[in-house]
Amino acid sequence: MTRPILLALFSSVVLGAQTPAFDTVIRHGTVIDGSGHPRFDADIGIRNGFIVAIGDLTAATATQEINAKGLFVTPGFINIHSHASPEALATAINMLTQGVTTEIFNADGNGPLDVATQMKTLGSAGLALNVGGYIGFNAIWENVVGNADRRPNPQEIDRMRSLITTGLDQGAWGVSAGLDYKPGYFAKTEEVIKVVDVARPARTNFTNHDRITPESHFSSKAGVAETMAIGEKAGLVPVVTHMKAQGREQGTAGALLGSMAQATKRGHYTAADAYPYLAGQSGLGSLIIPGWAQEGGREAMLKRFADPAMRARIIKASEDAMTARFGGPQGVYLPRTQQELTAVMKEMNAGGGEAIVRLLEQAPDPGAILRFGAEEDLIKILQDPVTSMACDCGASTATRVHPRFYGSFPRLLGHYVREQKIMSFEQAIRKSTWLPAATIGMNSRGLIALGMAADITVFDPDTIIDRATYENPALPSEGVRHVLVNGRPALKDGVATNVWGGRALLRSSNMPSRQVNDAARSLKVRGMMDGKQVAIDLSQRAGAREATGTFAIEGFPTVTRFGVLQVAEGWASVSFVDAGKAVVATIDLGDPSLSRKAALIVETDGLPSFRGTLPSNTVVIK
Repeated sequence: MTRPILLALFSSVVLGAQTPAFDTVIRHGTVIDGSGHPRFDADIGIRNGFIVAIGDLTAATATQEINAKGLFVTPGFINIHSHASPEALATAINMLTQGVTTEIFNADGNGPLDVATQMKTLGSAGLALNVGGYIGFNAIWENVVGNADRRPNPQEIDRMRSLITTGLDQGAWGVSAGLDYKPGYFAKTEEVIKVVDVARPARTNFTNHDRITPESHFSSKAGVAETMAIGEKAGLVPVVTHMKAQGREQGTAGALLGSMAQATKRGHYTAADAYPYLAGQSGLGSLIIPGWAQEGGREAMLKRFADPAMRARIIKASEDAMTARFGGPQGVYLPRTQQELTAVMKEMNAGGGEAIVRLLEQAPDPGAILRFGAEEDLIKILQDPVTSMACDCGASTATRVHPRFYGSFPRLLGHYVREQKIMSFEQAIRKSTWLPAATIGMNSRGLIALGMAADITVFDPDTIIDRATYENPALPSEGVRHVLVNGRPALKDGVATNVWGGRALLRSSNMPSRQVNDAARSLKVRGMMDGKQVAIDLSQRAGAREATGTFAIEGFPTVTRFGVLQVAEGWASVSFVDAGKAVVATIDLGDPSLSRKAALIVETDGLPSFRGTLPSNTVVIK
């Protein structure tokens, strides 16, 4: 890096010695910073889309001021399981009114294979919030193997591995799968591992909608175990997405969570996400019609429906699945027509399986609300420290959907936190911000700290609540007052501004999926980089809001005021403010492009400004 860039980065004293004008100041709010630690009162100063001051800013001036007296000020919520409609992203009102500022696309293994083009296209159309994408296993399997239940040859395995690598190189935030959905359903466990373990050097995550099969007697336990096994054997962080203990296994959430905790103790960190409802939404036939009947796609399935013997087998298998997973036909609701399946059965004078077959003959896989679980299981899952809040929803203008599209995050905060008191606000905000950010590898979002991106949600803790129901699923939530996306106002006084502050976010090779570490931690670096002495000595106490210490490069002023120090095995990142600009510096001993060296990467106001290397033995991360 040239001397002028270094001068720009380090030549001025840290912010705090001056009282500059800000783009925005949020005043008099109670800050819940995303760490899970106790709330505190402070003003927040924002410039160029980043948090550059936290404290008493009474004397500061700003272009825009937000009075947050009596309100909670938190990081913007991060939805790591999004089914957003691209055409709704320009406004995203249903998500902004929930406090969401970032959505990660291509969940359940779906999505385009060219993640770079997808993100470029979405970003160029105008975004009310941030977006990112996974690379989808199901999409890759369908592209290479097709819809047939057959075994891929070695060349096809290699092709699928190449597509995974390309997606990650293009900035995907992990590998997603929906092994309960066809054609991913047809892949054997060992084949999935062979395909996705190519992602091992990326140190990323494998998030999966668990496969629930007749062979396992429709066991959630077996599905969770498979997700864990794939992640462990492939060297990825397994994420049990929209986790549940369903059907006949209701009441077993504690055991499922215990198995995940044991995996973490063995050294294989295992995470989950969940939404605060006891019913999901999927295609009517996707999880009910047996896999063999869906092989080859819709036309092949309809031909099987037309064969009397096959139809009888399909109906029997469908009714078995409904009973085991959803408690029978009474567990199925059709949102498009706002009917219970039992009512349709009466109209048709047919059993549950026959009614579903007839509905699928009339239209391609209409949506269904599927009731699956018990409240005690849901509460245990939501409370578990590795469970992120993720709504299995996304930006949408549709009105015949699951209520989670309009109510998930406020339901967690209003119903489960304020009313049911199953956890504190601090814990719930952590599950909605820093935890999902760390799970997928983000290092500059999910926390309110110096140098972090200014994705911020301001809400009223006394009034926040969901209003959407299964009968009226598009009723907007209440209580979210303001939302800033990259420092720009996306929601003001509860009303969308139609400002396009969102960005397409890409993961780099130096952003590993990791367990949140809020214990005491430290980073020490003493070595030569590009002919200059680097001296970094940072630590952060357990429960402290900021790191302390020094960050110095020979010949330039030393930085002494910091945001948060984040650490994982062989990796550390710290945010701070220098010369009024937000800085995130990362030290990475596991960079797959380096051998026996550590990478030092610096971003200033979100843009790359420095990359160098040091000998690995000059870095100590604890």
